[in-house]
Amino acid sequence: MSSFMNMACIGDFDPFTAAIPATRVELTVSCRNLLDRDTFSKSDPICVLYTQGIANREWREFSRTEMINNTLNPDFVRKFTLDYFFEERQNLRFDLYDLDSKSDNLSKHKDFLGQAFCTLGEVVGSMGSCVEKPLIGIPGKKCGTIKVRAEELSNCRESVMLQFCGNKLDKKDFFGKSDPFLVFYRSNEDGSFTICHKTEVVKNTLDPVWQAFKIPVKALCNGDYDRSIKVEVYDWDRDGGCTVCVYSSSHDFIGEFNTSYREMSRGQSQFHSYEVVNPKKGKKKKKYLNSGTVTLLSCLVDMELTFLDYIKGGTQISFTVAIDFTASNGNPSQPTSLHYMSPYQLNAYAMALRAVGEIIQDYDSDKMFPALGFGAKLPPDGRVSHEFALNGNPQNPYCSGIEGVMEAYYQSLKSVRLYGPTHFSPVINHVARYAQSVKDGSQYFILLIISDGVITDMAQTKESIVNAATLPMSIIIVGVGPAEFNEMIELDGDEERISSQGRFAERDIVQFVPFRDYIDRRGNHILSMARLAKEVLAEIPDQFLSYMRTRCIKPGLCPPAYNPAPAVHPLLTRRVSRI
Repeated sequence: MSSFMNMACIGDFDPFTAAIPATRVELTVSCRNLLDRDTFSKSDPICVLYTQGIANREWREFSRTEMINNTLNPDFVRKFTLDYFFEERQNLRFDLYDLDSKSDNLSKHKDFLGQAFCTLGEVVGSMGSCVEKPLIGIPGKKCGTIKVRAEELSNCRESVMLQFCGNKLDKKDFFGKSDPFLVFYRSNEDGSFTICHKTEVVKNTLDPVWQAFKIPVKALCNGDYDRSIKVEVYDWDRDGGCTVCVYSSSHDFIGEFNTSYREMSRGQSQFHSYEVVNPKKGKKKKKYLNSGTVTLLSCLVDMELTFLDYIKGGTQISFTVAIDFTASNGNPSQPTSLHYMSPYQLNAYAMALRAVGEIIQDYDSDKMFPALGFGAKLPPDGRVSHEFALNGNPQNPYCSGIEGVMEAYYQSLKSVRLYGPTHFSPVINHVARYAQSVKDGSQYFILLIISDGVITDMAQTKESIVNAATLPMSIIIVGVGPAEFNEMIELDGDEERISSQGRFAERDIVQFVPFRDYIDRRGNHILSMARLAKEVLAEIPDQFLSYMRTRCIKPGLCPPAYNPAPAVHPLLTRRVSRI
């Protein structure tokens, strides 16, 4: 039991929520029809990757490929490996040079062959995780093309479902049998051990059957199939309290055994029994054999699917924006208004829209986004609507890219009259109706609501969210302005799952943040937008995966043919009604 003294308490340990390194992707680069800069032979190209800082927008060299001699169509072998974050806009720049000296200083290589720009999200979000772009940068010249392909590095994504039973374990209780439980330790390279799992206690038996449990292989052995795994067997003792602090001297040590993931994985086809040995007991008793046995009843291996598995398989992220046009925002013509269109900087609505939209648009093939408004009186008859098309076309509310959404938003401010009240449920139901018709994993819907104040249809909004939680859908709410936002905070299910009429949401699909918490104090709006996007988008991959897993939807093996949005949007063909 001496090994206990340097062990951590495992009461709160969860191998599925423990810190895991960021998803890593590997980029492969090839070019075609490069410029020929050499007189007596073809160019000797090299590709240099630059990444851009979030705050100062400064380009920094990240890495280089090898140089390939005498070719205009290089397929570079050396890869670029980067950490991938869905919630960040990761700008990339690829520069091509004809290498004509041995110097590492690129300024000494006068033969620039061209460059291309993209985002990492654009690469992984493209069909087949591959983009092809023309090389630019030399006026009047066709510089050829560059192709960038992304592949997620597996990083041991297996998980395993294990179940054990015990047989003839030592009796440790004076008035009854033992109350056994198992504790699993992963061995480290320095010879120490780290707790990675604990079973439940099975009361009053020497022949326990523990419940099956699932654990990532990375947590069990750090991806090394032959690394030793130590399993210790204990008799739970009431004086030791709960089992979470296993090094309590009140829990009786029954024995231990060692195994490995490779050894256990053979248990998929046959049972495997281990002798439970107490070393101290073995020294005292010459005829001591063991303190019972533990048998591996089942070992089922599964591969943990990732967000990028689905994106690579063709799942599209469908983005809809809904903007608050209620009168509490102030007169758009006045600088005090949250909708004020300054010639010098974006207002809070525009910043939130651009921050989130510029990232999500990389995962939508046709870049056509429905853009809605709510809480305004519409021309020509002044009817109040909580679900109107920003571009003024209810038969086709789609806007081309985030720039198209921005333009529609600015035009709406010139034509509608801010009114009220603040109703969220119509726009939530709008997207939910569309999501209801596409539940095969081919699309996932994200609704961005930007609002300044108190929700006036709270009961209906809760009901809409509870209903939407069963659909392939997430909701982002950004609060702008100085309001308290208590109602919006209540909709975010991080602390307590939202409910309506006694029915709880199946999963948490809402993420709310007040924009003011992420505004850079020095006035760096680019940094403010990056902070906001990182916060509101961080939960999307997990929300996405929770839907796919609970519906047992697997990624497509190859990208399906993508059908662009219909010319007539089926959900906006009806007339808006009076409130």
